[in-house]
Amino acid sequence: MTMGFRRADEGPGSPAGLLQAVLLLLCLAGTGCGGKPAEPLLTAEPEAAAPQQPPADSTPEAETVAPFEPPALADLERSVTWIDRPVRDALDVLREQQAAQPPLCTTAEALTLTNNSAGANAKILSALGRLPDPGQADLEARIDRHVAGDLGSTNPILISSSAEFDILGLTGFGLFSFGRDLEPFASAETVSSWQTSADGLLDKVVLRTDLVWSDGRPISALDVAFTYRVIMDPRVPVPAVRSGTDQMRSVHAYDDRTVVFFHKEPLATNVWNINFPVLPRHIYAETWEQDPTLKDSPRHVALEEKPVSGGPYEIVSRKRGQEIVLRRRSSWSTVRGRTVRDEPFFKDVRFRIVEDPNTALLALKSGDIDEMILQPEQWTTQTVDDEYYRLNTKATAPEWVSFHFAWNIAEPFFADRRVRRAMSYALDHDRMLEKICLGMYEPCAGPFPPDSWMAPARKPEPYKQDLDKAEALLDEAGWIDRDNDGIRDKEIGGRLVPFEFTMLVNQQPFRIAICTLLKENLEQIGVLVNVRPVEVTTLQDMMQKRNFQACISAWGSGTDPDTSENIWKTGEMRNYCGYSNPEVDRLYAEGRRELDRGRRAEKYARIQEILYEDQPYTWLFWRNSFYGFSKELRGYVFSPRGPYHYSPGFGSLWKPRQE
Repeated sequence: MTMGFRRADEGPGSPAGLLQAVLLLLCLAGTGCGGKPAEPLLTAEPEAAAPQQPPADSTPEAETVAPFEPPALADLERSVTWIDRPVRDALDVLREQQAAQPPLCTTAEALTLTNNSAGANAKILSALGRLPDPGQADLEARIDRHVAGDLGSTNPILISSSAEFDILGLTGFGLFSFGRDLEPFASAETVSSWQTSADGLLDKVVLRTDLVWSDGRPISALDVAFTYRVIMDPRVPVPAVRSGTDQMRSVHAYDDRTVVFFHKEPLATNVWNINFPVLPRHIYAETWEQDPTLKDSPRHVALEEKPVSGGPYEIVSRKRGQEIVLRRRSSWSTVRGRTVRDEPFFKDVRFRIVEDPNTALLALKSGDIDEMILQPEQWTTQTVDDEYYRLNTKATAPEWVSFHFAWNIAEPFFADRRVRRAMSYALDHDRMLEKICLGMYEPCAGPFPPDSWMAPARKPEPYKQDLDKAEALLDEAGWIDRDNDGIRDKEIGGRLVPFEFTMLVNQQPFRIAICTLLKENLEQIGVLVNVRPVEVTTLQDMMQKRNFQACISAWGSGTDPDTSENIWKTGEMRNYCGYSNPEVDRLYAEGRRELDRGRRAEKYARIQEILYEDQPYTWLFWRNSFYGFSKELRGYVFSPRGPYHYSPGFGSLWKPRQE
């Protein structure tokens, strides 16, 4: 039960575990609760009832989508050859997989293990990652989750960070998701059928009729089509969600259940472009025009505090900077007195906001939270004794999350790629990996995981420290010490500018230590760095506004390499560093048009090679998943996007009933 939004990546200042996310993202509310399709129970508002004509909608809208006259549904059915696509219950899929894989040990044995070897880790995951037998889960239980930063917004289409992905994934509504293998499907909890036209230009989805918003209004195809129009409004700040959605021609609701996605081209990425969170039309139809930011007007401020939910949970309380509490809503599982979906395993989900990982670890050890990401030092030295294992265990698995320094190319310091390459050569990568990361992470040389299908066959060599090369590149770029004060400088706009910049970092000691190492390294070659820790939400806001010189950040890899286009294509909203390369733009366009995966892989491999040459980021390392879990928790299963950012993700977690 985690959002499957394609761009739920790790947010710029968010805790690693995203994302990035998700997708940022981004599986959708309604993925992973185990519900079965039921008989029709509800119809949408009367205006949606005309079966083959556009639903009446008098709401004034900005001219954001090119005029498009959809054909009648009857004409489509006569002329189109439809191919059925998968509609799955993610928990059922996981149950089938686990049934074929007996546990390596008993639950009791796993709870006694110290995770100090690959064998112990495998046993813990095998035994404690199981789904419950009927009646075994405590459906009145609460889980206390850890997040390292507050929400920027509770509106699902404004999603950008890992914290937003984690929380809004439980309250938002959507139609699609993807599994541990990153293959897409429609959610059986929200969708009755999904079909794609043989020519790849259409996707048709029929929604279930037992879907309601938390205020009691039916969820309909009208909401889906309306949300598309809002996303496509250029005034609406949706950097993560619009990318890909803008490649469609139109989204049209034929009636309260049937929505058709019209594509401009038969792209390999169309399956991801239709995957976006859905807004309640009856709430935003008027407020959108009055305030396209979706957050500034009094009405939107009120909605921020108490949003209307389409998922299995709704927000019941929020203390900014401290906690957000979600509660299972009965109208998700029971509609008009009839059970239509299984209840989620937790009654309440409390997200504790704790930026400092050491404080979070104390909370885990004392039982105040049930799970958290462990930093390298925490895994190796602070979670190895009886005090930790009294209440907790831990587990690890590979994950596609990469860390980097981002260089703002609009700044005079980093406009020249020779300077950016010098930054990469200046850093003592070995010391970072061995002393700060404690040998737990692998070096990174680009955006695509080395074991993924889109990575270059000939792996680029990760950077190593070479201060001679760094100095030579800075000399070539004109940054030399002209006034003999020990600091490199350059004449810009008629004045001598010293090479001194600020590195932004969120308030996590691990990340601060990496930035401090860079500061020490650069001082050796005449460059000054001011390391400035800021709160997560502040960092995210500054990056979105391009109001920074350099920062440390992380991205979680998307389900498809095309999801990274909004980071690297010229002018894209999450291209925070202002990178622009026409060949990269062209390769992304070609990659989505290429349907053969092998030939697609060649396009993305070349993109990584170009980025490696241009170094808009200094890539640092791939961060594996290292999690601490309460011994009361069960059902955690890892994927390349960690234990949560896929389907069922969080939806498989549970606590056993107390005998």
